[in-house]
Amino acid sequence: MPILRKWAERHPDKTAALVAFSGESLTYGELDRRANAVTQILIWMGLAVGDGIAIMLDNDPAYFEIIWGARRHGIYYTPVSTHLTPEEAAYIVRDSGAKVFFVASRFAEAVQALLADNPHHCAVYALGGALDDSFDYAAELARFDRPIEIPDGPVGKDFFYSSGTTGKPKGIKQPLFANVVQAHAAGDWVRDNFGFAEDTIYLSPAPLYHGAPLRFTMRTLESGGTVVLMKKFAAEPVLAVIERYRITHSQWVPTMFFRLLALPEEIRGRYDLSSHRCAIHAAAPCPPELKEQMIAWWGPIIWEYYAGSERNGATCISTREWLTHRGSVGRACVGTLHILDEAQNELRPGEIGDIYFDGPQFVYHNDPEKTARSRNPKGWSTIGDVGYVDAEGYLFLTDRRSHMIISGGVNIYPAEIENRLALHPDIADVAVFGIPNREYGEEVKAVVQLKDASKASAAFAVDLIAFCRESLSNIKCPRSIDFEAALPRQENGKLFKHVLKQRYLRSA
Repeated sequence: MPILRKWAERHPDKTAALVAFSGESLTYGELDRRANAVTQILIWMGLAVGDGIAIMLDNDPAYFEIIWGARRHGIYYTPVSTHLTPEEAAYIVRDSGAKVFFVASRFAEAVQALLADNPHHCAVYALGGALDDSFDYAAELARFDRPIEIPDGPVGKDFFYSSGTTGKPKGIKQPLFANVVQAHAAGDWVRDNFGFAEDTIYLSPAPLYHGAPLRFTMRTLESGGTVVLMKKFAAEPVLAVIERYRITHSQWVPTMFFRLLALPEEIRGRYDLSSHRCAIHAAAPCPPELKEQMIAWWGPIIWEYYAGSERNGATCISTREWLTHRGSVGRACVGTLHILDEAQNELRPGEIGDIYFDGPQFVYHNDPEKTARSRNPKGWSTIGDVGYVDAEGYLFLTDRRSHMIISGGVNIYPAEIENRLALHPDIADVAVFGIPNREYGEEVKAVVQLKDASKASAAFAVDLIAFCRESLSNIKCPRSIDFEAALPRQENGKLFKHVLKQRYLRSA
């Protein structure tokens, strides 16, 4: 029996998903019925197993009915960021080969950009209001409101696009799940490590168009729990959400931790967080001192995992383990972990190299060369990160290979410098990267965002460099520091470091 149908029959009136403080919600009975209607729409539109759709919505329970409808028919679904320009959004819809675009009517310009160049004849279904040259989603859903039996077959899967740090973003595609059993088993590592179950009430304060928020909310629904969405993260309101909805599980990125810890003690102590038993973080490096502060506040409920959108492997670590392996992202829980040198030799514990997994396979859509570069002769894959393992197999990330600075022949990893600067009480955010240097090839550059912008000065930059030298060797310390009002980050915490770096490359 399909997983969603099981929960709909067991507790049809239980809330499957809701938007905090908005009144928007969806029961399991409603979700199953509406997903069935979406499947019928896709069949009526002529989509076959292996075809694709694209989705561009705000955090809305409708996301889940569309995805479950696609999964049931063996369809790939591509979430599209709501912060892209119209042409950027249209590019992803085109490149993915989507045959149907489910889109909020407020993104009318993205629809116009797509229809101006629509090689795959993608149909548009508008939510929240009518658009020209589109189907009205609500009306079409009502037209297929009589559930039908859908034959068992392959199960659809997400088809995410990378952040596009160089050139245009690339789609990351894996084979469809062969059946419902295989689809459900893919979430075993989440249920086993984090305790997702029928009583889970999961908070997603981040946008669903990102990989981790969407995948973990889907794991919650597969487990029969309840998803609580926020339209947008804000530090104090998120504490109110935990108290009001008795949140048991949640997922965060380090920038959210920074903002939570910046709240006055009086506000932090105002809310009852006693229901909260599993706070998961990932997506970006977390300075160890920051994590220690969160553990001191929330207790031993902090979990961390490391994985990419490629899903070629994963590691996981509990608070208890982290306290004895400070800075680690855990041991492998999906795939087998390998640390290799440039000659593809396996390295010993403590030696830094490229991180590979002998795990699930993927391809970069329409980019066989990039796919080939991600593989080694044994078929193991990497997403470009660098690190080492200790004697017990715990992984420590150093940085991304593409971020490494080579100065005078010495390899320098920006994450170490960023973690040091992040400890300074006046710094709100920081980015470190290499810029050209005639003598050494590259030199270390830091760009920081201050909590109080009025403190920015050449003298203060000198003070920050001195702060680095208290714990880092001179070659690792920035040669210069600039100040920015805000650094370009995605809502999932990932930094668009290339945007900053390009400014200096152009001016070099």
